[in-house]
Amino acid sequence: MHATLPLLAATDFPPIRRRSLETLQVNLGYKCNQSCLHCHVAASPQRTEMMDGDTIALVLEVLRTRCVGTLDLTGGAPELNVHFRDLVRRAHAAGIRVIDRCNLTILSEPGQEDLAAFLAEHGVEVTASLPCYSPANVDRQRGDGVFDRSIAGLRQLNSLGYGDPACGLVLNLVYNPQGAVLPPPQGPLEDDYKRELLLHFGIRFDHLFALTNMPIQRFGSTLVSKGTFGTYMQLLRASYRSENLDTVMCRSLLSVDWQGFLYDCDFNQMLGLRAIVGGQVRPHLRDLLQQDAAGTDIRIADHCYGCTAGQGSSCGGALESTAPVAADVAIARLAEGVR
Repeated sequence: MHATLPLLAATDFPPIRRRSLETLQVNLGYKCNQSCLHCHVAASPQRTEMMDGDTIALVLEVLRTRCVGTLDLTGGAPELNVHFRDLVRRAHAAGIRVIDRCNLTILSEPGQEDLAAFLAEHGVEVTASLPCYSPANVDRQRGDGVFDRSIAGLRQLNSLGYGDPACGLVLNLVYNPQGAVLPPPQGPLEDDYKRELLLHFGIRFDHLFALTNMPIQRFGSTLVSKGTFGTYMQLLRASYRSENLDTVMCRSLLSVDWQGFLYDCDFNQMLGLRAIVGGQVRPHLRDLLQQDAAGTDIRIADHCYGCTAGQGSSCGGALESTAPVAADVAIARLAEGVR
C-alpha cells in the first residue's frame, strides 16, 4: 500500500482550533467482516487490533468526567469487539447518546443474530453503510452479495422500529462515491434513496449522509497507483469552501484509537497525526481526566480539504445543503479528468 501522508503533510489549509468536546469517537478495533476499497481504516477480517477492557473502562470514565454527550462507536466492525455490548449497556444507562457505525452485513454474521434487537433495546442510533441503492454498484464496491445482505439487515432494523419516527429509533445511511469524484448534493440524493428503497424493498430510514472519499489508506493508495492522486487533490482544493470551516467535525470531536490514543478525527488517526492535548507527545484518554482539550490547535494536512470541499463532509454528512453554481461547474469540469 502506498503511504499518502508524505503527499499530504505540506499544506496551506487554514489553521483551526478545538471548541468544547461534545463527541468521543471510539475505534474499537480494525477487524471487520468486509474489505472495502474506500475504507480509510483499511479494515479487514485479517486485522487483529482490538480495544481491551481496561481501555474501554477508561472511555466510560472520560465520558463521565468530561460530560461528553455522544459516544460514536466505529471500527472495523465495532460489534466484533467482545466488550462492545457491555460498553453500550453502560453508556446507555448513563444517559449518553450512542451511535453504532454498522456495515449491515454484520447483523447476519454467525453469533450476531440478536445484535439488531440488542441495538434497539438500548436505543442505539444506527449509522449504516449503503454506498448506493443499486445492487450492482454496492457489490462492485464492497463484494458479491453485500447488497442483498444489507437489505436483509435494513429490513430487520425496520421490523424493530428503526426508521419509524413514532418509535424514536434513528437509522441513518451513508453514501460514498464510487471513485475520485465528490458526492452529489445530499438533499436530492436522500430523496432518491428514500424513494427507491421504499419502492423496491419497503425500506425506511431517517437521514442519508453523503461522505467524501478521503485520499488516505486504500483509497489514497489506489489513486497513487492510477496516477490520479494529484488530480483528485486538485479537485478537493478547487472545491474548497471557507464557510465549511466553522462546522467541521474536529471542532467538537476527539477520535480514540484501539489503544486509547487521541486524534483530532478518524482520518488523522489513520495518518498517525496525534491530537494536541496538554502538551503530551502521545496524548491518551487518561490525559483527558486532567486536561481539557478545548482551545487547542487541530492537526491539519492537505486531506482536510476533503471535509471542506463542495457541500462539506463530516461524520454527520454534508455541512452545507447546497453549493454555489460556480463551484458546481468547477467540480464537474475537474471530475471529468479524474474518472
